[in-house]
Amino acid sequence: METRNLTCICCPVGCQLEVKMEDGKAVSVSGNHCPRGDAYARKEVTDPTRIVTSTVRVSGSVSGVKAVSCKTASDIPKGKIFDVMRDIAGVTVTAPVHIGDVVKANVAETGVDMVATKEVL
Repeated sequence: METRNLTCICCPVGCQLEVKMEDGKAVSVSGNHCPRGDAYARKEVTDPTRIVTSTVRVSGSVSGVKAVSCKTASDIPKGKIFDVMRDIAGVTVTAPVHIGDVVKANVAETGVDMVATKEVL
């Protein structure tokens, strides 16, 4: 039986989790102080996902801002992070940009949009 050790990221407590795995499946989780830790550990060892944050270029800003912060609208497979970064590398949006505006639809063919997290006028 394989053992994986993780730090839970569901809340600020940061529980130290121990996941026992058999045949690629989580059979037990210990060290969690709440049910969210158990769910996080089981997902993390079998199908890890992440929210990706970055910036994209902005043109036409009256305030001179050259980039806007952005993030994926939901989590994506961890293995697609570098694909997402490559996909947005050449993106430039035109001001004004509002929070929630899609800066790249279906980023890296994940089915998830990249959205602005800041206003740029």
